[in-house]
Amino acid sequence: MTRLRLAVFDVDGTLVDSQHNIVSAMTEAWTSLNLGMPRPDQVRRIIGLSLVEACSVLLPWAPPSLHRAVADAYKEAFRAMRLVPDSMEPLFPGVKEALDLLESEGWLLGLATGKSRQGVDAMLESHGLDGRFITIQTADTNPSKPDPSMLRRAATDCGLAASDIVMIGDTAYDMAMAAAARTGAVGVSWGYHSLDELNKAGAQVVLDTFDNLTEVLDALTGVRG
Repeated sequence: MTRLRLAVFDVDGTLVDSQHNIVSAMTEAWTSLNLGMPRPDQVRRIIGLSLVEACSVLLPWAPPSLHRAVADAYKEAFRAMRLVPDSMEPLFPGVKEALDLLESEGWLLGLATGKSRQGVDAMLESHGLDGRFITIQTADTNPSKPDPSMLRRAATDCGLAASDIVMIGDTAYDMAMAAAARTGAVGVSWGYHSLDELNKAGAQVVLDTFDNLTEVLDALTGVRG
């Protein structure tokens, strides 16, 4: 019988290049609440965290009520942005080809993201990826990364052990989550955290492209290599 294995992908910074939209929406949220202007590099640092948690990192001096207010304003800004025709977040090179190859080799596919489910659904629809992912873990129903809940729920959804799962992401939050859940951990270099941060957080491999993703995942799950 074929051994089932699950490749779980982060979304922002791993599958889609969303930094422009995220920085724009956060800037609009701050402006609407008279908080000044966030630094773009600081906003990029928190991509991957759940929204309220991200706001608490950006505004550590503020009370939780303001964190929630900023998160609500961000959601409104992002919803308005989706109505603009040229605001689609592009896929990174090689994403669809990598997903196709993994599926052809029998891998199950999943997502674990700080996005809301509404945001994930919009992304999947815009790129024709509906129905590709057997488990989708979002900020709506899980604690923020690096808590391991997303990966543990994904394992439960698929009836798999941690040793049959690999997390693929671009931030230290993804790698730390994988380490806590005892799954494989593969970083990608084109996202929002540095190579050094990925390695320190537990990345077993960091990829520069998706070209050899299947070989890396096979090796990490003990299939060959």
